[in-house]
Amino acid sequence: NCLSIYERWQIFNPFRDAVRKAGLLFCSEYMKAEDLQTNYINIGPVNKALNMVSAFHAANNDINDPSVRSHMMRVPDYLWVAEDGMKMQGYNGSQCWDTSFAIQAVWECGLLDKFPTLSAKVWAYLERTQILSTNESQSSPAFQYESCDNRDKFYRHVSKGGWPFSTSAHGWPISDCTGEGLKGVLALMDSPIIMSAVKEGVIKNIEPSRLYDAVNVILTLQNEDGGWATYENNRGFGWYEELNPSEVFGDIMIDYSYVECSMASLTALAEFHEKFPRHRTKEITFAIHRGGEFMRSIQREDGSWYGSWACCFCYGCWFGIEGLIKAGESHNSPAIKKCCQFLLSQQRPNGGWGEDFTSCYDKDYAKNGMESYGDEGSGVVNTAWALMALSAAKCSDVDAIRRGVHYLMKRQLDCGDWPQEGISGVFNRACGITYTAYRNVFPIWALGRCVATYGSILDEDR
Repeated sequence: NCLSIYERWQIFNPFRDAVRKAGLLFCSEYMKAEDLQTNYINIGPVNKALNMVSAFHAANNDINDPSVRSHMMRVPDYLWVAEDGMKMQGYNGSQCWDTSFAIQAVWECGLLDKFPTLSAKVWAYLERTQILSTNESQSSPAFQYESCDNRDKFYRHVSKGGWPFSTSAHGWPISDCTGEGLKGVLALMDSPIIMSAVKEGVIKNIEPSRLYDAVNVILTLQNEDGGWATYENNRGFGWYEELNPSEVFGDIMIDYSYVECSMASLTALAEFHEKFPRHRTKEITFAIHRGGEFMRSIQREDGSWYGSWACCFCYGCWFGIEGLIKAGESHNSPAIKKCCQFLLSQQRPNGGWGEDFTSCYDKDYAKNGMESYGDEGSGVVNTAWALMALSAAKCSDVDAIRRGVHYLMKRQLDCGDWPQEGISGVFNRACGITYTAYRNVFPIWALGRCVATYGSILDEDR
């Protein structure tokens, strides 16, 4: 093939050697830049290993070189010990993601001031985790790469003001993590106790300018199709997947717009706009409108949305329904009703909902539900997602809601926990993620929302 000829024919040697030398030099510089931007954590374990080996090579195999030692100190960020031995995580944790969801659940259940210590700790965590927004982070080497010249050179989107999936040190903002982090802060602003503590200086303030930075990250991440991807704007074409060198991951060559990222982003803009109606009003309202149009365009013929970051359709439907409603869709619109009918058709005899990993790679609802590691095909996390979607839509089938609520109540353990069941998270269609917090966060959230929506009618015919 062409590459084989290019490598073998000596006539290309001078050109090839010059280009390769320049390319390797830039790669080395690029990896060093990411090392500093991410405090040597890097975006994930795959390029963490590559960057560490490359740093060792660039240091002439000197194990005591400062960059090599900095890399080695961050290796434990990815390691954990399971029952059957040492494991490497797919990320350095999901701390900010889980925390943002958890505090929104507490807020929607009306419990922020019932647990003031919890709320104050979450506020403090979100304050210090916002990327390049604290004095400490702005005094780090990472901050110099936020300049326009460095962002252009190293193909980085604006980072300041975003929230990460894991920790501030990781340094990579993501659209949905920024959206959920912003919604977490906005929710906490409804707590008189938190606002009083901020006013008295007990906990640090998050100035409006920092929220404006978060909004800027979200607005600039919106794609031309109206949706939002993850780390960056869409910069290529679908046919790039023909060049995908991975044997494991699907749909990785470009960053696509997703229902989850789009809902998290547009709902954050909508909730921000409710509290700050004069800030970039036209841009925000137009972005929400475009986001809603995108979400309508990717709804499947059966009424569902495919969830790309969890298992799978229950998750996508929650994001789809809630996103459309926040974008101004009527609860009685055909799109909302069609999705409700899809979810109702998947409810299992025991009142729950369930899916497993097969939904993700088949792109079709798992026929046997959560057959393994579930409860007669149902699972508490899938059930919670379905109930959150249906109650957001104000579904009129109260009996289905009641059965789902009773299922979650029945599955709660005596200690207050819910059981850990099958894997609920996924990325790139083929890799599972265990989110241990999901089994508690989403049932609490779903029960609170259902009670707020349907009230005492749920107690009938018990």
